[in-house]
Amino acid sequence: MSKPVDVRIDRETPVPLYHQLAEQLSAAIGSGTLQPGDSFENEVAMAERLGLSRPTVRRAIQELVGQGLLLRRRGLGTTVAGRQIHRRAELTSLFDDLRREGAGDPRTEVLTHEVTTDEVAAAALGLPADTPLLHLVRLRRNGDQPLAILRNWLPPAYSDISRAELESDGLYAVLRKRGGKPVVAHQRIGARQPSAAERRHLGLTPSQPVLTMTRTAFDAVGGPVEYGNHCYRAQDYSIEVMLDER
Repeated sequence: MSKPVDVRIDRETPVPLYHQLAEQLSAAIGSGTLQPGDSFENEVAMAERLGLSRPTVRRAIQELVGQGLLLRRRGLGTTVAGRQIHRRAELTSLFDDLRREGAGDPRTEVLTHEVTTDEVAAAALGLPADTPLLHLVRLRRNGDQPLAILRNWLPPAYSDISRAELESDGLYAVLRKRGGKPVVAHQRIGARQPSAAERRHLGLTPSQPVLTMTRTAFDAVGGPVEYGNHCYRAQDYSIEVMLDER
């Protein structure tokens, strides 16, 4: 039996009604109020209960289907999808996202922690090619489940960051403690087949792809903060983007 979600609709705000509904339903799924496999209230009942039109409710539900939060199956109705990590396109770390969603127990294994030079990373950060950068490779798990391999290069100002700090907190939290707050970034998202090492660390078969994300982040005055080149288990991870008309 479906579990109605307590929703508060504000008709005085300029935020579209469907978006208000979708955000609150998404929050209910993220908080665990609605669990994977739960039946979802049908749109007719929800529209009547909330005093909304069916097209408004239908659009909100379709938003969640598009985000992978709900599944629609012919003859079975709508159910809550199995859990993924749904990451919004904003300046947060994966560690922060896991904690925010209450999606489990974020853990980090530092595979590489060294000061080295890298022409590609230096160019992305707008630094000379021979600049010594702190190079990090971390395996991020959600509990015992491997989720991502995170590769980062940091400017010399952050070369004192320790393995212990990275194993207990997210990179952005560690950077913020040193005054390195990213406020703007250039990010590219893609997909590819994993390398043999990535398959081993992430527990993938040769046919399973990884999502990729490269990001260069800068602080409020344009100073470089980090360059990252990450890969994620595609079946456990999605990136959510909100678009608007300019």
